[in-house]
Amino acid sequence: MARSKQFDENEVLLKAMQLFWEQGYEKTSMNDLVEHMGIHRRSLYDTFGDKRTLFLKVMERYSDSIDTKLSSGIARTDSAMQAVRFLFDFMIEGYEDKPPGCLLVNTAVELAPRDSEIGNKALQGFTNTEQLLTDIIVKGQQAGEFTTELDAGELAEHLHNTLLGFRVQGRAFVDKDKLHRIARLSLTVLNK
Repeated sequence: MARSKQFDENEVLLKAMQLFWEQGYEKTSMNDLVEHMGIHRRSLYDTFGDKRTLFLKVMERYSDSIDTKLSSGIARTDSAMQAVRFLFDFMIEGYEDKPPGCLLVNTAVELAPRDSEIGNKALQGFTNTEQLLTDIIVKGQQAGEFTTELDAGELAEHLHNTLLGFRVQGRAFVDKDKLHRIARLSLTVLNK
C-alpha cells in the first residue's frame, strides 16, 4: 500500500526554487534541498526525480509565476508607456521578498553553456519577455505614443537587453536610483 504524501508539493517546489535562486544550481546539493524543502530524500526523488529534473520543474514554475505577475501588472496600466514603465520598475525593484537577480538570468550564465535543455528554457523565458515588449510597443506605435521610425521588434530587443542588465546589476546590489536613471534614458528610444 502506497503512503500518502505528507507535504504540499507546490510549497516544497517553491522552497526549492528559493534555494536554487539564492545559491545557483551547482552550489545546491541534494542535502541542501532535503533540509530546505523539509522532506525526506526518498520523497524528493519519488516526487520530483533527480536534482536536474527538479531544477527543470523549478524553472517552469518560476517562468509561469513571472509571466502571471507581468501580465496582471500590465493589465492594470492605461497606456503602452505605463506598461513599459511597469516592466522596468518590476525588474529594478525585484520580485517582492525574493533573492536579487533573476533565476533565468542566473541560470543562463551558470548552466546554458553546458546544458542545452536548461539553456533553452532560459532562452524561452527571455523570448517571452521580449515578445511581450514587442506587443506593447506595437500598441504604443498604433496609438501614436511611440516612434514608428524604428521597428517594434528591434526596440523590444534593445529594451529587453536593458532589462536583463537590471537583473544582473540587481544581483550585485547596484543602487536602484542608478537603475531608475538608466531606465529613464533607455525609454527615450520610444519617443516620437
